[in-house]
Amino acid sequence: MSAAMIGMSFLVLGVILLLGKWIRVMSPPIQKLFIPSSLIGGFLALFLGPEVLGYLISWIGDSSTFLSGGIFPEEMLDAWTTLPGLFINIIFATLFLGKKLPAIKDIWLLAGPQIAHGQTIAWGQYVFGILAAILILTPFFGMDPMVGALIEISFEGGHGTAAGMSATFEELGFSDATDLALGLATVGILFGVIFGIVLLNYGVRSGKTSVLKDQSQLSLSETYQKGIIDFDARESAGKITTRPESIEPLSLHFAYVGVAIGVGYFILQALIWIEAITWGQATGIYLLAHLPLFPLAMIGGIILQMFLDKFDPYYTLDRDLMMRIQGLSLDILITSAIATLSLTVIGNNLMPFLILATVGIVWNLIAFLYLGPKMMPSYWFERSIGNFGQSMGMTASGLLLMRIADPDSKSPALEGFGYKQLLFEPIVGGGIFTAASVPLIFYFGPMPMLIMTSVIMLFWAGLGVFYFGRK
Repeated sequence: MSAAMIGMSFLVLGVILLLGKWIRVMSPPIQKLFIPSSLIGGFLALFLGPEVLGYLISWIGDSSTFLSGGIFPEEMLDAWTTLPGLFINIIFATLFLGKKLPAIKDIWLLAGPQIAHGQTIAWGQYVFGILAAILILTPFFGMDPMVGALIEISFEGGHGTAAGMSATFEELGFSDATDLALGLATVGILFGVIFGIVLLNYGVRSGKTSVLKDQSQLSLSETYQKGIIDFDARESAGKITTRPESIEPLSLHFAYVGVAIGVGYFILQALIWIEAITWGQATGIYLLAHLPLFPLAMIGGIILQMFLDKFDPYYTLDRDLMMRIQGLSLDILITSAIATLSLTVIGNNLMPFLILATVGIVWNLIAFLYLGPKMMPSYWFERSIGNFGQSMGMTASGLLLMRIADPDSKSPALEGFGYKQLLFEPIVGGGIFTAASVPLIFYFGPMPMLIMTSVIMLFWAGLGVFYFGRK
């Protein structure tokens, strides 16, 4: 693959993202569903690629034309295939860079109910996913038991985690899991927003919302639905912390990301080395060797932030600029992942795919409607709707639904949601356990994993219902 083609693949991705944004602006139905432009662009590229356009051209008998493989060169598709696995490291490295790390006690006091609720949802996705694998998917469809982890990886983790796990899936002999996980993540985002809007309307009508009291309050401006910020309300994308003639501030922040990923890589290699000379050599079980880099990149970001808090008197790291790097990486990741999705793999496993999607959606709805009010004594709807959106595939979806439910931040939902991530992301939703879940099932089987995740889910559910719920 030539360097010129790699550069051209990024330029074409930029055009696709722009077309996705134009479609969002020009299509009111898509606006009402709040579908991200990256997702729209990804579907556009998928349609114009070999999986749809190329297949249709070949199906009508004209396989000799250049369109039989879609409009994109094969080298460009190969470049796009590698991007999700790279950019997920950037996304996770930036999660906590520039964010003040509060004391654990402060996090627990404010975000405790949301932490318990979110953890219950995440571990429940493992429980019901593994149950579906044991009872249905493995005996009736011959699926690998590792399929039981895909609901949490895809719904709670999203496209980034699904793509980041691809190397692990390949190493463990379950290569189809990448496309299934990316497909599930796409279903999660779409249905997360659709059901979220439905639940918001239901909450207002039934009086379950504490902030919104009338359905007219759910109406959003035309520019908001189009994804455009009103001219007078626009804010700076970030602060310039260094003089550009010395180093461009964006370059400095990108360098910080590189350091965070480097720290994470060093930690991962150290863990692999320790495993190789200790329990791995004795038992033949090498869990950490299959661990992807991105959760350790997040740990590297936390370590770097702690270092800068102590030793950087000039505060050269700006959170807003870091968020722009994260947002760009996420857009590139989603667009390239959807563009290279294998519809053939999903088609060959359509029934297991639909079963997993249904189980995940039903569990998330039950956790929202039934466990939400029992775990959160105040503002349960506003707090729980954020967890619901995130549990369906994207933190941005949770933030969107909370913004609609509580536009002026009158409840503690938004602040608690932000604090929740500090005790949530390092473990599940793309954290250490998410990355280790597939190797754990591979080495120990689904039943021990089912027992372990059930115990942890019941612990968090009990803590939420009997401790926070009674406060």
